[in-house]
Amino acid sequence: MDDDCTFCHLIREDRARWVTRTPVACAFAPLDPLAPGHTLVVPTTHHRDLFDIPPQTLSATVALVQRVAGTMRTALGAGGVNILSASGPGSEQSVPHLHFHVVPRWPDDGFSTWPTDRSRHRTTGDAFTRLAEALANPTDPTDPTDATGVTDAVDVP
Repeated sequence: MDDDCTFCHLIREDRARWVTRTPVACAFAPLDPLAPGHTLVVPTTHHRDLFDIPPQTLSATVALVQRVAGTMRTALGAGGVNILSASGPGSEQSVPHLHFHVVPRWPDDGFSTWPTDRSRHRTTGDAFTRLAEALANPTDPTDPTDATGVTDAVDVP
């Protein structure tokens, strides 16, 4: 837990409107929901972002995202969901604790969560070639992926 983290405070002090909780991840209502049922899913331990979380904890957190999303379809009649997350500097991450917004969507809901603008940033060379080469030849010895870029399977309860 991080003493300065808003989400850690909510978890530790049991002050959220809980949707569900597991030992590894929890889901709760945000203060300003974008839609009826909009839910935040966070790991129960403090991890700043996607780059700071162990694969097993990420897997359990995303499994809860999937469970919440599926329940939005059955319990709320949502036609689909948007999963929103931001990680790291420049990403507009609002709280430095990894979190996923699970937003239920209906055909007539009248709003969009999809970006309408394109990035002005440019890279040297083809970005997709650079990504493919980096994934095929990892240089980080702590990288949990093999040379194919496939993460080892992890059993999630």
